[in-house]
Amino acid sequence: MRRTRLTHAALAALLTLGAGFAAGTAPASASSSDDARPAKAPASAGLLTAMQSDLHLTKAQAEQRLAAEQRATAAEPKARKAAGTSLGGTWYDATAGTLTVGLTPDAPQATVRAVRAAGAHVRTVAHTARELAATQARLDKLNAPAGVASWHVDPQESTVVVNVVAGEQADNDVRRFVERAHRAGPVTVRHVSTAPQTFAAGTVGGDPFYTGNVRCSIGFSVYGGFITAGHCDQHTGAVYGWDRSYIGNFQGSSFPDNDYAWVNVGSGWWTVPVVLGWGTVSDQLVRGSNVAPVGSSICRSGSTTHWHCGTVLAMNETVNYSQGAVHQMTKTSVCAEPGDSGGSFISGDQAQGVTSGGWGNCSSGGETWFQPVNEILNRYGLTLHTA
Repeated sequence: MRRTRLTHAALAALLTLGAGFAAGTAPASASSSDDARPAKAPASAGLLTAMQSDLHLTKAQAEQRLAAEQRATAAEPKARKAAGTSLGGTWYDATAGTLTVGLTPDAPQATVRAVRAAGAHVRTVAHTARELAATQARLDKLNAPAGVASWHVDPQESTVVVNVVAGEQADNDVRRFVERAHRAGPVTVRHVSTAPQTFAAGTVGGDPFYTGNVRCSIGFSVYGGFITAGHCDQHTGAVYGWDRSYIGNFQGSSFPDNDYAWVNVGSGWWTVPVVLGWGTVSDQLVRGSNVAPVGSSICRSGSTTHWHCGTVLAMNETVNYSQGAVHQMTKTSVCAEPGDSGGSFISGDQAQGVTSGGWGNCSSGGETWFQPVNEILNRYGLTLHTA
C-alpha cells in the first residue's frame, strides 16, 4: 500500500484517466465508425505484466484472454437460462477461449441450439447442476475431520470432488466421511498436499489495517466502509489503518460457516473504488462485480505479497479449516501468505471476492480461496463503490 493516502485531487485524476488505465478494464467491443471516443485499454500495463508472469502469457495473449473472458462472462447468464433443467454447469475453456455449458444427454436439440446461440460451446455431462448441488448440500451437513480439506462441484467432470489431505486417507474418521460422501451422490476423491489455513498475520509495522494483534488486508470499498475477511475480526472493536490512525469498527462479521465482514469508515478516511497496485502495478479501478466463470484469469492484491494472478479453479467449494467449515467459497490457483487475508480478488475490472485462506506460499506456489463479493454485499445490504 502507498505510504500516503490518496488525495482528493489524485483520486479525481485517477477517475478521469480510468478509461485507459484501470486494472483489468475489460476490452471494449470494436467501436462504430461514428464513435469518436478512444478505445478503452483492456488492462493497465502493470496488470498485464502480472498476468504474463503468473500465467506465462505474452502481452498479446493476456489481452486476448481478457477479451475472451469478458465475452464469456457476458454470455454466461443467458446460456445458463437457455440450458434450463438440462444444465450441468458452466466454465471458461482457456484453450478454446470460450464459455462451455455442460448439458445432460437428454437435453432437447432446441436447448442445445439455444445455448449455442447464446455464445457458448456445449459438452455432454452425466449429471445436472441441481443433482450435483444436492450432493454437495448433503456433504455440508456432515462433520468433516481435519484430514478432509474441502469439497466442491466440478461441472467439467460432473462430480462433487472431495479433497483429502495426502497421508490422511487411512484415518478412520476420514474413511467414514468418504464412505458417507459416496452414498450422498456422484463423488470423486482427490488428494491434496496440505490442509487449508487462513491468512491472518500477527501485527507488523506497515500495511494495511490492524485490529487486536492481527494485520489483514482491505478487500473492496463499499459506500460507508469496506469489506474484508470475517476471521480478521478479533472482536476488539476498533480498526486502524496503515498509519495506525483510527478508521472505524467492525459492523458485522461471520466466521466460520462464512468468512466475511465489513468495517465502517470515518475519522478522516474515505472510500474509493480502487484496488491498490503497490507501485508494481497501477492502482486498479473497480467498475462492477460480474462473476468470472471457472477457468477465468483472476488477480489478487494483499498487504504481504502484493499482486499475483492465476485462474478460477472451482466455485461453491466448502473449505474445512481447523476452526470449522466455510461454505460457498471460490478456489483459485493464486498464491497468498499470512497478512493477505481479506484482500481483493479482481478479474478484469470486476470485483470477485475477499481472500480467505489456502495452502502454500508465493515462493513455492499454492491455492487460495475467496468469499464472493456479491454474497457479502447481499448479506449486509451494502453497495459496492464503483468508478
